[in-house]
Amino acid sequence: MSVPPPDQPTAAPPPARLPPQRIQATLVVVVFATSLFFRAVDPIIPKIAAGLNEPLGSVALLATAFALPYALIQPLLGAAADMLGKTRMMFACVVIVTVATFAGAFATSLPVLMATRVVAGAAAGGLFPISLALVGDVVPVHLRQVAVGRLLAGSMLGNLLGASASGVVADQLSWQGVFVMDGFFALAATAATFVGFGGPGRKPPTKVDLSQIPANYRAIFSNPLAKFCFGGVFVEGVFLLGLYPFVAQLLHQTGEVRASIAGIVIAGFGVGGVIYSVIIGRLLPLLGQNRLMIIGGVLQGAGIMAMALLPPWQAQLAIFVMFGCAFYLLHGSIQIFVTELAPGARSSATAAHSTFFFAGQSLGPVFYRYAFAGVGLVPSLLLGGLILMVNGAVCATFLRQPKPPRQDAPPQPRPR
Repeated sequence: MSVPPPDQPTAAPPPARLPPQRIQATLVVVVFATSLFFRAVDPIIPKIAAGLNEPLGSVALLATAFALPYALIQPLLGAAADMLGKTRMMFACVVIVTVATFAGAFATSLPVLMATRVVAGAAAGGLFPISLALVGDVVPVHLRQVAVGRLLAGSMLGNLLGASASGVVADQLSWQGVFVMDGFFALAATAATFVGFGGPGRKPPTKVDLSQIPANYRAIFSNPLAKFCFGGVFVEGVFLLGLYPFVAQLLHQTGEVRASIAGIVIAGFGVGGVIYSVIIGRLLPLLGQNRLMIIGGVLQGAGIMAMALLPPWQAQLAIFVMFGCAFYLLHGSIQIFVTELAPGARSSATAAHSTFFFAGQSLGPVFYRYAFAGVGLVPSLLLGGLILMVNGAVCATFLRQPKPPRQDAPPQPRPR
């Protein structure tokens, strides 16, 4: 299934004076605070458009302004973290995110607001991948799954609060108040990293051979499964998550104009993720990984198609809960194969995975904007739903674990 791993330098561990429990707690705080930014703007797109006197379609591209630099910068920041130190790089990224988020609250035009989102997205791109790398440095293998689960829990809770709270804040105050709220959370994360890492981070005692980076990526992309792993998450980003910036707009067409309701609907995705984490232990042995991928793709596609009916917000909330569960059924399965594309270059493989996924998220709003304007709402969503269903089937067909040899199989003759 995987290609032989290239020789890689050993990652330098953090300084011994930082207890692993302290590092893990710091990472959870940073991941939670950063995850607030991902979906916080989606429910308030109409309010931003009205406040800046800009068309909805143009303001919806704020999602692209954040997601595209987030996707493209990850390989660069990952390599920089190896050279300059993971804790040092994380502290620098959190500081930049904090400044850019507060700056967004004072933006008086869409180009300026776009610029602040670009900067925040680029800096945020170095946080979650470096967090995973730090967990790998300080947590033994047999405990690592639990530690990563805590990071994911912090991420899902951040998404839930970011979407739901931003709508409430925008209704009660203004859209600028959402950026101020996110800025204070980022400021708290900055303080947490300074205290948790014992200052602005430490430089590792050794450096990495940069010539190994291209070899690692060659090993990853030479694996024939790479195109299905990265292509699968790219499609999810475009046709599933690319719809999120238009949720408030679709609700407006049903007569629901409260930003808080848009936030609640989008927050349903996080609820679905929590449901997935509870039921996956029973579903996996019952149905198997490949059936789960098919089910995930079918449910994703069916939900997108159902959105074309413009159901009431309660039904849309149920659809987004289903989205959260269906997403992880497919996406979580793909991640297992990503970690085995090149076992000697797992961090590079996960960075590439995130790059393709967030590139899809950045292009998704562009697709739906022009598709809605060109062919209409219903055909666009029907096409998106069909593509998501096919995506699940393709991944289930080509991403398969190798079968172990049969115990009763006769021994194979040795070649002479």
